Amino acid sequence: MSQQLVLMDHDGGVDDYLATMLLMTMDHIQLLGVVVTPADCYAEPAVSATRKILDLMRCSHIPVAESTVRGINPFPRLYRRDSFIVDHLPILNQSETIRTALVAESGQDFMVRVLSEATEPVTLMVTGPLTTVATALDKAPEISEKIQKIVWMGGALNVAGNVEKSLEAGQDGSAEWNVYWDAISAARVWQTQIEIIMCPLDLTNNVPVTSDIVYKMGRQRHYPISDLAGQCYALVIPQDYYFWDVLATAYLAHPEFYQLREWETQIITNGLSQGRTKIVPGGRPVYAMDTVDKERFYSYILQQWAR
Repeated sequence: MSQQLVLMDHDGGVDDYLATMLLMTMDHIQLLGVVVTPADCYAEPAVSATRKILDLMRCSHIPVAESTVRGINPFPRLYRRDSFIVDHLPILNQSETIRTALVAESGQDFMVRVLSEATEPVTLMVTGPLTTVATALDKAPEISEKIQKIVWMGGALNVAGNVEKSLEAGQDGSAEWNVYWDAISAARVWQTQIEIIMCPLDLTNNVPVTSDIVYKMGRQRHYPISDLAGQCYALVIPQDYYFWDVLATAYLAHPEFYQLREWETQIITNGLSQGRTKIVPGGRPVYAMDTVDKERFYSYILQQWAR
């Protein structure tokens, strides 16, 4: 199987690190780099944790870049502080030095350079807001020709969003956080002709992180990667937590686990529905992951992290 070129763009939530770990286990993927968008995190610990994870997985040759973009609606501090917790996990701090390089240029400039230099089309694996992608496209519109597709965890089509009305004044509850952080940038990406494959809340709501699956990861504790995954999920098990980013990323390895459905959509950028991904006749066509074989997915991630 020929290797697929992939550039990862994550935003530092707990499941973003785990999606990165999963991507590292895919033999048919050539990862060109990891961009950290400072959305569901604090930038410094998120970048640090990402580099330490690449060290742990013996992938220190893969560069990491810190995006300097900013969103419109900040993620709650309670969500963002998890980046500090993950960065301090003992399994990630067995060495006093980090070997994985942090590039000097910003994440958006790094994305432009990587895409410009790519000899084949690149898949963007995005598990956070689309702001870094939109900024890169504004800087160098020609890079759109180098993007094979965007696989993105984001949006809610026929279900409620996860931006709570009680916490966000002036919101009607229809928005998903990765869109709501910066709906204008999402709408900018919607203006392109790039193929978009979404993993929306419609699907992730059906694939929860359960105690059973976390216990199974823990029982693989002689495998450091599975141990780390279990530790990370243990941090969030008291709340409703789903395989958002990991489910989206697993698509790159096993698209046959999923059924896609095409929708015509629009990103709402203002008003009470700011951040909503709305189905509208004649809207921008996107593919959404509609169903997944859950048992095969659960088995796959356990198998991949057993190392």
